[in-house]
Amino acid sequence: MKFKNKVVWITGASSGIGEALAYEFTHEGAKTILSSNEPEELEGVKKRCEEMGGESCVLFLDLLDTPSLGEATKKAIEKYGCIDILINNGGISHRSMVHETDIDFDRRIMEIDFFSYIILTKSLLPHMLERGGGQIAVTSSLSGIFGFPLRSAYAAAKHAVKGYFETVSIELRDRNIFVTIAYPGRIRTNISLRALTKDGKPQGVMDKGLAGGLPVEKCAKIYVNAIYKKRREVLIGGRELLMAYIRRFCPRLFWRLVGRVSPV
Repeated sequence: MKFKNKVVWITGASSGIGEALAYEFTHEGAKTILSSNEPEELEGVKKRCEEMGGESCVLFLDLLDTPSLGEATKKAIEKYGCIDILINNGGISHRSMVHETDIDFDRRIMEIDFFSYIILTKSLLPHMLERGGGQIAVTSSLSGIFGFPLRSAYAAAKHAVKGYFETVSIELRDRNIFVTIAYPGRIRTNISLRALTKDGKPQGVMDKGLAGGLPVEKCAKIYVNAIYKKRREVLIGGRELLMAYIRRFCPRLFWRLVGRVSPV
């Protein structure tokens, strides 16, 4: 077991990648603290972790309520007395054109998908440094490597995550703080169902690209293995990952191709 008796705190653990990470870490022997703003779903994930023979607990967390996150960190530490690994995974996406997206909506996306990650990390780092080290993982996206239609605020938040946590890695790696940034592509989750439209309502439709994406269980295995190996970054997905390499090595070709890819 790669993470036997390690304590792992996962945000966004009630569904999607977060839920799959909870099961994979449990399989690898970790104790899990499960957080999201969906208490009933969290209890279901906790129950399954326990059925797998794992030790798990629930901590309700609203990432939009950023003033509450410092106190939530204290509660998380109290659950098992320590936290070895923080997984900043919770978040929200949208499907709306730039000119149709209200600035308050942009701020909401940034608050959840970026600032909550910073606050939780800042709140937890003193504990990790005092203990002599720890690990932090953050879920970015291919949209954190290049912009993509209908995801302006989401892409902005994920780009910010990249810059911020690369800096954390550079500053604190010699103090045994290891950072892994995951860049999932098309993963078969319900994120597009919950993605907000310009009216602030859930889209309610699965993107065709995500419907044919990588199974979330496989995504979790790759993600957890990258954390185990203390990799600085990991791209997770299928053929769509080629766009990241094209963007880096053949930017002129990238700009010709990106507009032809269906954004839903």
